[in-house]
Amino acid sequence: MMKNSNRDMTTARSGLRRRSLLALGLAAVAPLGRHAVANPAPAGAIAIIARFDEALLALMRADAQTVFSRRFELLAPSVDQTFDLPAVLAVSVGPAWTNLPPDQKNELLAEFRRYTVASYVANFDNYAGQHFAILPETRGLGAGRVIVQTRLIPVSGDATRLDYVMQLTSSGWKAVDVLADGSISHVAVQRSDFRRILSRGGGNALLASLRRKTSDLSGGTVA
Repeated sequence: MMKNSNRDMTTARSGLRRRSLLALGLAAVAPLGRHAVANPAPAGAIAIIARFDEALLALMRADAQTVFSRRFELLAPSVDQTFDLPAVLAVSVGPAWTNLPPDQKNELLAEFRRYTVASYVANFDNYAGQHFAILPETRGLGAGRVIVQTRLIPVSGDATRLDYVMQLTSSGWKAVDVLADGSISHVAVQRSDFRRILSRGGGNALLASLRRKTSDLSGGTVA
């Protein structure tokens, strides 16, 4: 249920598929530990993901009959509230981030935000009675991070596991990674992609790449 012209994303028009969910993973601020500990879920972290799940369901119910730009506008505030996009981008870019001019950092963050929102809009465009469930316990990772575990449950068939790595920040809980099957993160793909582009053309090349991906996902309706 998405369209895409880059290797990060996977077409899944008939329903949410595991490969398309992998494309929604965001770079973790730190590697996952081997021994996550189950704990009662922090209410704040659960509330953030519960609201995001509601926003995704509303987006799915709107479906592809609603123009992409309108669906983008509907989801963008929820993405802002849920994810720590500045931290995600800085980690994805890596050490080169500190050497980029401030104005270029601002441009990259704006483009990365558009790309992130467009990715969700392109993926979640089909509703067939699915609903989300959040498990009552988190997996603790230390350093103020926990994993909120969710399931996307269809009317029939297997549920899709989609977990969020949550970081406690000065403005509350924020998602810094998305995991498929409980452990598969998009961090390696995103890091590799971004750093490859930066090594060849610097910040301007990454800007151009993000703009192109967003345009491809949105059919040119989001610029």
